[in-house]
Amino acid sequence: MNAHITTNTATTNTATTAEELIRSTERARLRALVDGNTQRALEYHSDDFELITPIGARLTREQYLGAVAAGQINYLSWEPGPIAVRCEANTATIRYQATLEVEFGGHRVARTSYWHTDSYELHAGRWQAVWSQATEIR
Repeated sequence: MNAHITTNTATTNTATTAEELIRSTERARLRALVDGNTQRALEYHSDDFELITPIGARLTREQYLGAVAAGQINYLSWEPGPIAVRCEANTATIRYQATLEVEFGGHRVARTSYWHTDSYELHAGRWQAVWSQATEIR
């Protein structure tokens, strides 16, 4: 697979803050998805994870990661911008713009920018995505 992901490492937060840990977790989640590594991606998605796609479809974790594993969703690149984080105790919300290249069902989607909003929860000491929504920027 000829895929890549870029990350924005310009941050004033240290790696020990909860906000930076959540940013690092999101970047690792994206890396696993671009690499098609669904076993690794499982670590970053809660059991009750749901994705709302840019066209309004709702996918469970099994449906989403199953589609990635089967090649029905093939991320060619995912380039996130700065990730804003709002964190409170065991929950966090993140928001960022990203540019993606992706294939759906073998059809390549033109390089497009999206807003991403994700909610995370702390489960057994690990931050996991619970809800995720992407909206195309036009």
